[in-house]
Amino acid sequence: MAEWVYAVEGTETGHSIALVLALLAAFLHAVFGALQKGRHDPWLSRGAMDFGYATIMLPVAILLVPVPEPALWPILFGAWVIHTLYKVLQGYAYVKGAYTVVYPVVRGTGPLFTVFGAYLIFGETFSAIQWMGVVVLLCGIFGLAAYNFVFLESNRETFGPALVFAIATGFFVALYTTYDAYGIRAAENPFTFLVWFFVVDGVTFPVVAAIRWRGMQDRASLGPLVLRGYIGGFVAILSFGSIMLATRLDKVGEAAILRETSVVFAALIGWLVLKEKVGPRRIMLMWLIALGAVIVELGG
Repeated sequence: MAEWVYAVEGTETGHSIALVLALLAAFLHAVFGALQKGRHDPWLSRGAMDFGYATIMLPVAILLVPVPEPALWPILFGAWVIHTLYKVLQGYAYVKGAYTVVYPVVRGTGPLFTVFGAYLIFGETFSAIQWMGVVVLLCGIFGLAAYNFVFLESNRETFGPALVFAIATGFFVALYTTYDAYGIRAAENPFTFLVWFFVVDGVTFPVVAAIRWRGMQDRASLGPLVLRGYIGGFVAILSFGSIMLATRLDKVGEAAILRETSVVFAALIGWLVLKEKVGPRRIMLMWLIALGAVIVELGG
């Protein structure tokens, strides 16, 4: 499998596969967000999902992929630190503000920071047409956040702190996207980094969730929580794995932009599955997001 990655990375075939992987990651990220948004405490859901993907990947790490080379362990440790801080900031953002407002802000600031990070680290550049696509996409994402704030926001008194946490989370989205791209490119075998990342990343939040669960007076039933954790863990493996592989095969900035169409998928899931009202204004803003992604892709 690794030989196939070596053969197609940097080629037109690799570009096409990266496009599909980035869009798949966008859809699965929206599914992951919907699962985390469910009836359980978000800290418990996150811990259960991390436990799910760590235990799914542990036998794969032991039996099917090479042990990380010594130089890869510090990179994996750095990924663990960055992703842990990202999860903490995301959790506080969701506590302080409504999901429908915070999520678009996070997903909008993330790719903007990533584009600059990809330029500084990998020397990637965007054409004028692609920058126009970035502007169109960000107008749609931040417009959706503003619309949700005006018409749907219920925690207005804590919106200021929520916005700060959301922007900080977006910065860490860009940081982990760029850093993970560096890690998967530095590994001799890209699947070694992918698999061991999930094992290393999944050790912290199950402990946080267990401590939180023990301190609750009305404790959630473990059966449904564990089931949600394994479903979410499997989705996370496919989602994060897809975007990491996309950044190995093609440009980091383009993959990050395409992944942010997850905002569109999240709204569609809310409409089709959760029976939430969308309305013509939100549909127009979602079309802007999709149009921006198309411009970025065609302008490359």
